[in-house]
Amino acid sequence: MRSRSNSGVRLDGYARLLQQTILCYQNPVTGLLSASHEQKDAWVRDNIYSILAVWGLGMAYRKNADRDEDKAKAYELEQNVVKLMRGLLQCMMRQVAKVEKFKHTQSTKDSLHAKYNTATCGTVVGDDQWGHLQVDATSLFLLFLAQMTASGLRIIFTLDEVAFIQNLVFYIEAAYKVADYGMWERGDKTNQGIPELNASSVGMAKAALEAIDELDLFGAHGGRKSVIHVLPDEVEHCQSILFSMLPRASTSKEIDAGLLSIISFPAFAVEDVNLVNVTKNEIISKLQGRYGCCRFLRDGYKTPREDPNRLHYDPAELKLFENIECEWPVFWTYFIIDGVFNSDAVQVQEYREALEGILIRGKNGIRLVPELYAVPPNKVDEEYKNPHTVDRVPMGKVPHLWGQSLYILSSLLAEGFLATGEIDPLNRRFSTSVKPDVVVQVTVLAENNHIKNLLRKHGVNVQSIADIHPIRVQPGRILSHIYAKLGRNKNMNLSGRPYRHIGVLGTSKLYVIRNQIFTFTPQFTDQHHFYLALDNEMIVEMLRIELAYLCTCWRMTGRPTLTFPISRTMLTNDGSDIHSAVLSTIRKLEDGYFGGARVKLGNLSEFLTTSFYTYLTFLDPDCDEKLFDYDSEGTFSPDSDSDLGGYREDTCNQESQDELDQYINHLLQSTSLRCYLPPLRKNTEDRHVFSAIHSTRDILSVMAKAKGLEVPFVPMTLPTKVLSAHRKSLNLVDSPQPLLEKVPESDFQWPRDDHGDVDCEKLVEQLKDCSNLQDQADILYILYVIKGPSWDTNLSGQHGVTVQNLLSELYGKAGLNQEWGLIRYISGLLRKKVEVLSEACTDLLSHQKQLTVGLPPEPREKIISAPLPPEELTKLIYEASGQDISIAVLTQEIVVYLAMYVRAQPSLFVEMLRLRIGLIIQVMATELARSLNCSGEEASESLMNLSPFDMKNLLHHILSGKEFGVERSGFLSMCWPQTKTASSNQMCFGGFSPFPKEGCSKCFCKSNFQFFPRQSP
Repeated sequence: MRSRSNSGVRLDGYARLLQQTILCYQNPVTGLLSASHEQKDAWVRDNIYSILAVWGLGMAYRKNADRDEDKAKAYELEQNVVKLMRGLLQCMMRQVAKVEKFKHTQSTKDSLHAKYNTATCGTVVGDDQWGHLQVDATSLFLLFLAQMTASGLRIIFTLDEVAFIQNLVFYIEAAYKVADYGMWERGDKTNQGIPELNASSVGMAKAALEAIDELDLFGAHGGRKSVIHVLPDEVEHCQSILFSMLPRASTSKEIDAGLLSIISFPAFAVEDVNLVNVTKNEIISKLQGRYGCCRFLRDGYKTPREDPNRLHYDPAELKLFENIECEWPVFWTYFIIDGVFNSDAVQVQEYREALEGILIRGKNGIRLVPELYAVPPNKVDEEYKNPHTVDRVPMGKVPHLWGQSLYILSSLLAEGFLATGEIDPLNRRFSTSVKPDVVVQVTVLAENNHIKNLLRKHGVNVQSIADIHPIRVQPGRILSHIYAKLGRNKNMNLSGRPYRHIGVLGTSKLYVIRNQIFTFTPQFTDQHHFYLALDNEMIVEMLRIELAYLCTCWRMTGRPTLTFPISRTMLTNDGSDIHSAVLSTIRKLEDGYFGGARVKLGNLSEFLTTSFYTYLTFLDPDCDEKLFDYDSEGTFSPDSDSDLGGYREDTCNQESQDELDQYINHLLQSTSLRCYLPPLRKNTEDRHVFSAIHSTRDILSVMAKAKGLEVPFVPMTLPTKVLSAHRKSLNLVDSPQPLLEKVPESDFQWPRDDHGDVDCEKLVEQLKDCSNLQDQADILYILYVIKGPSWDTNLSGQHGVTVQNLLSELYGKAGLNQEWGLIRYISGLLRKKVEVLSEACTDLLSHQKQLTVGLPPEPREKIISAPLPPEELTKLIYEASGQDISIAVLTQEIVVYLAMYVRAQPSLFVEMLRLRIGLIIQVMATELARSLNCSGEEASESLMNLSPFDMKNLLHHILSGKEFGVERSGFLSMCWPQTKTASSNQMCFGGFSPFPKEGCSKCFCKSNFQFFPRQSP
């Protein structure tokens, strides 16, 4: 028998330590680890960290095996790991209904539980009796599921389990906009049970998503059905939010020692090495003591002044815990592991020596890591006056399994039994490596030959969509529908990925679906959602932003390929030429640089060998997932009523089409707009529907009589569900206005029934012959208020033609005619919402800004201090906007623009603590009123009629303090620079005094404003 080597003897010593301190707590049936002999619950996060030492020792035995018994020991340890991971999987799968519900609600009541019964895998407390929503815990499970699978362990056994893991990916992919309770389960620092956005949760989710992307959960024995897919835009959202938050841990926590887990092992989530170092130094300087690090400043847990009988603190109680926070030795194990990964021998040695000095000696001299060190009750005042001078006493669990495991793992690494690559087989440790420069490949495609010929007249040679066959081109929303098929599982009632917006990273890849190559156009060019894509200048601006975004954020092998379609809406009004903004953009793309981004313009066929491909094998014919699921295909997207179609496939020969062709054409037909209203006639004297007194004011009077109400004549009233007895005009400027003369009701004649009320049936008959956009809007406006959006008009004898269908069609017509006031108003009636609204809101919040929506004062003005689920956020905005639905729509628009600016120009928001959207809108209207020298109603109307591009520019002028002049009807007013003196504590744009200005611009008023740089006199 061979003699035992020194390394084998040392490994045996660690094995005994592991058995006596960790494995003795593992349940033989479920594999879960109880927190202690007294506390039988199994926390998800603690279980994963506690099993890492077992995983590491198993690999160390396999690598340093002296004899067959060592290999057997390695296998035994690895199976202990598998058993625990599968135990946690069983706990979560028993709550599969919560996973399904949380994907849509993101509510704290629908989240997976944070702890389970060790013996049964069941729940131990109710949904509302604990801070269960801890995205970092679920993300940590997925991260190490990926790492352990990559190391050779087989944890996932069936395709049902694969589907569940795929849905866990959907569960955490929105972590960047989910307020949770964080690593310490308490949420807000004040311990009031208030969830908040936590950098540790966002970072761990980012790491998990990156690690598990394209991973085969069956390892070397798998196939295409067991591969996990992650959308890159969700990862980048997490990266962006994380970058904006660090080194701060959350809104309430200046710094948190838990961030060590995301700036170093195990997540390695931060790509900026300078930010990593800043965060690490903040932890050391503010949180480190003689016995470890405290979790965060003013942490009252286990301190002598904490009342253990209360779950939550009093609001002013935090001051009591200052300078006496408990210190946790576990964080020094993170510093040891970090030093090993960074090859910093000095750091490793210092922290190992420090840790050895505070370990507790147990039975037979085994070294135990205590949970924490606390100040003795009789020395609280002394420690408060002279921090870090009092000798502390160990408290809590001994051993603390989480700390004990990382202590053993760090020792194995420091002593050379493990290499860093063995506990990081997916190479997360290289996240801070320098990334190569990115060149964005751009292909411009004409929608048809007419547009192709128009471009050729200008010397621009492009291909049409038909020319690139067999490569298929589809709008980005079709990709959203396709990804909605991913992860579906009837056995567990899992619906797959919710229908969500897919960003430009996702649409800049080429996709192989059933051996066909697909390219998808970016969603900012898709006019079927929000109205920003109806403005060609805004599309060009979004293209510039997205190209810069691709250059900065692209992380995949190969180059990004952006397909930019030129559609009929990008032509001039008469359709005889290309819109000037679009044409000039194509010429800039030909130069190789656009908005600071390096681009290469060419045909799609030239980019096939250099692009990045994703294989959507879950749609293959032999997969269980069927494209047509008639039980669930009734609703395709949140805006399916108002979609404007796409790149329709040839449907003439249905028999020659396979299932994929039929499915795509089915989607396009289902989301295309049918025409019911009569065509419009050109009339240069058409009035604006919601600006003329004869239109709006008289409509209100007629509808008021129909409802039996007495309503005064007021202009620009925007009704919602029911007509209120007292309606105010949309006047965003608080200034006295001259009274308008009442227009005789006889001048405005609507069909009446026998009772003298408006005859809606006859109104529908009039609608058949109405070829004027404003008149159509007037009629539908009345029908909407009196009958509601679901009323079947039976227009031209067609059943199912509701008022909402007609409003959707009118929305499209208004878009083609650039009637922005009407577009915004119909958007409000249709309850449209920006697809990226919650992301934009989170962007602002992550920069430590509060938001308010609605016009002041409170309680109408609502404060947003934490991310909200998309539906809840939209509902709050409409509630805060009250009767003015156009304000609700404009609020969403402004939030999106503010998020663009806070990402690109954060200096505009320096010293601003609160962004009051309603007051910003009022200031914009006030500035127009001052520049135009007009009434509040006229200024408000002018604001609503601004194009999205001009609205964005006006907001930038307001934010930057630049003054602008207005040119109207040939009259030009110029303004000189003044000094900027904006409020420094909150962005309330307080008062209505003239806003401070710097610089000067000019814009055109009426329905179209344009901004230009000030010319020298």
